[in-house]
Amino acid sequence: MAVKTITIDLEAYEALRRHKGNGQSFSTVIKEYFGGRKTGRALLRAVADAKLADSTIEAIEKVAEARQADSARQLDL
Repeated sequence: MAVKTITIDLEAYEALRRHKGNGQSFSTVIKEYFGGRKTGRALLRAVADAKLADSTIEAIEKVAEARQADSARQLDL
């Protein structure tokens, strides 16, 4: 893999370091924030990889059901 050396000031370095997680490289952080455009395919991959606890899904379903039962949300055409 080819590499390039860049020079940044201390303020920019600290901003970059704050976004960097343990075990994460600066290159990874830069790619996450400034990489290519996000696509629908990337969203589908992220959704497929998402892991939700059963309790979270149940809570979401309860909120959705409550909204459907709310007469203020029902439209009478």
